[in-house]
Amino acid sequence: MLDESPARAAQAILIAAREGVLDAQAWLGQILLDGQGIEQDQPLAVRWFEIAAQGGHLMARNMLGRCHEHGWGCVADASVAAGHYRQAAEAGLDWALYNYANLLATGRGVTENQRQALNLYRCAAELGHAKSMNLLGRYLEDGRVCPADPQTARDWYRRSALGGDFRGQFSYAAVLADEGNIDEALDWLHKALDGGNLNFLRVASKALLSAVNPQIRGLAALYHRRVVQMSDERSVSGVVELV
Repeated sequence: MLDESPARAAQAILIAAREGVLDAQAWLGQILLDGQGIEQDQPLAVRWFEIAAQGGHLMARNMLGRCHEHGWGCVADASVAAGHYRQAAEAGLDWALYNYANLLATGRGVTENQRQALNLYRCAAELGHAKSMNLLGRYLEDGRVCPADPQTARDWYRRSALGGDFRGQFSYAAVLADEGNIDEALDWLHKALDGGNLNFLRVASKALLSAVNPQIRGLAALYHRRVVQMSDERSVSGVVELV
């Protein structure tokens, strides 16, 4: 309904949220954050996320963390974000496990703790979270705070790729290329190109330039072309790229 009639959907969500429907309160926060079917109002989005989170809505709690991490409708504060992520992670929400792990892995708002980050990525991956699968694969491939296990890393990359994560698709393609499966690697690289965001494509386009295989190296130009196209689109729309 949000896709077909955003304004009508927003009105229905607003009514349900005011009547105390928990999911509607969380959805209202999201559409206010995005400006989908309703005028964008990020501070008000934060307020509705707070209402839903106080009612026990885990994704709303996670979204409060996102708002405080990035300064959406509030002052950016990674330590406050970490508190929200931790609450939702302790309740088992995969996205919160992933987001809290990201802060632990980078030492933003919390003391850096790679081992705890790895454990949280593993928990989220085992719940089916595709982005966490890719990061778990990186830890296992590099042997970072754990024994190196390239074969298990490969399996997590494959599962991440199948789950639709563009970074996982790129990681799996790299493994396939090393194994000599060039055609399959190219297929996954094209999927990553189709789904990747601007920051990923910038990094990936440079990485592809050092590929040994000429077919894979040739994709660097396609990735760069997409970077230019997306940068131009963002300049026109005024959208700010987030890390």
